[in-house]
Amino acid sequence: MLEGILIGLQTALSLQNLLVVIGGCLIGTFIGMLPGLGPMSIIAIMIPVAITMGDPSAALILLAGVYYGAIFGGSTSSILLNAPGVAGTVASSFDGYPMSQQGKAGKALTIAAIASFAGGTIGAILLMVFAPMLSSVALLFHSPEYFALMVVGLSAIAAFAGPGQVTKALLMTVLGLIMATVGEGALFNLPRFTGGIMDLQSGFGFITLAMAMFALPEAIFLVLKPKNLGEDGGEIKDLRITRAEARAIAPVIGRQSIQGFFIGVLPGAGATIASFLGYAVERNIAPKHEQEEFGKGSIKGLAAPETANNAACTGSFVPLLTLGIPGSGTTAILLGALIALNVTPGPRLMVDEPQIFWAVIMSMFIGNLVLLILNLPLIPYIAKLLAIPRNFLIPFILFFTLMGAYIGQNNATELLLLVGFGICGIALKFANYPLPPLLIGFILGGMMEDNFSRSMQLYGGVNFVLERPMTMILLLIAAALIILPVLRTRKARKAAA
Repeated sequence: MLEGILIGLQTALSLQNLLVVIGGCLIGTFIGMLPGLGPMSIIAIMIPVAITMGDPSAALILLAGVYYGAIFGGSTSSILLNAPGVAGTVASSFDGYPMSQQGKAGKALTIAAIASFAGGTIGAILLMVFAPMLSSVALLFHSPEYFALMVVGLSAIAAFAGPGQVTKALLMTVLGLIMATVGEGALFNLPRFTGGIMDLQSGFGFITLAMAMFALPEAIFLVLKPKNLGEDGGEIKDLRITRAEARAIAPVIGRQSIQGFFIGVLPGAGATIASFLGYAVERNIAPKHEQEEFGKGSIKGLAAPETANNAACTGSFVPLLTLGIPGSGTTAILLGALIALNVTPGPRLMVDEPQIFWAVIMSMFIGNLVLLILNLPLIPYIAKLLAIPRNFLIPFILFFTLMGAYIGQNNATELLLLVGFGICGIALKFANYPLPPLLIGFILGGMMEDNFSRSMQLYGGVNFVLERPMTMILLLIAAALIILPVLRTRKARKAAA
């Protein structure tokens, strides 16, 4: 490992690769800040650029920098505009946006930057130490385990429900699962619930749904507010975090760096599940008085998903580099880039091409440091987005919302769906229904169906639950995540009575 680290440092610290990682981080950060324009789109666009570089190490360093730079910067639009365009930063808006509404935009962005840096750096250390070992652990997970893991993710919906809203959260989750069934099924490649519309054969686009559930309702609510945005929170007063706040988020960052990394290692899990589970875990283990702050501007509720998603991004490189299995949609594009560069990822990559393997890991340390240096000084200027007059900000939100939805699928039907879902989202928000569970159900529903169908085919029914001990353990954890909040609510009602 020491020899590999030295090889990686020698490659990553060359002038070309230093410029490449800085450029990748800059591009990724600014793309991630734009609602609707996630890392998958920009990486796909930049693959031809990477191939023309000739050097596989520099090409992969560039694409990796864009990847974690986009996740690093993706929290900005979630915190300031409540418009997450990247699935991995949806959970960041749950507490980040309320903080910005309370005049703590600078503090929220500072916490996000520090948590992202810590998660990415700790994740890189774990990747460096455990990559050879974790590649064999990842092979133990098959379709039944992935199905159970999705169920664990869905069971975390109780963490996104406010007091007395567990039933509403369950209903919204079911609605998200129903929406995930639109399009071609997992068992048969036949369209379902499309109404004969060809554009719906691939299902609803995530970007369209995310924009409709978060950005459009927010734009409408800005119209309904009697005050200008600059009058009730645009001024940036507090950029620093206090010692007490640092002590409060330090254990959260430590826990979620480790948890997020190991979730990222599992192929198919990715930053989205890591951020949702990180948020759920921290809310469930928090003291009762702190649980009530989640969703209203909790610093722990912001630090948890920001740490987890960046650690998971790093962890997703374990199956990509050591097994040739993409850990997420973005790393699937990276896999295509590797193949185009005549690099074969797998167990032999560490031995046959150590300069590529270790250069990518070393570049992560450099990239995270670059991102921290870039983001912290820019926070006062980024947070001033809140001071933009309302009549300018609302068209800005609507423009990027429409553009993000159109670019996601490249057809006009998405714009009609965006408006339709947006109207539904506004109505649900007025009725005080939590919207995050719907998005969780939609994101995890497709993956859960695919793995469940595959498990049923392999084991001839639901016998896989009994035949796979790890599947059973994960399902028991999911049951505990559902039952414990219900019991806690009943206990609170009895105490109140």
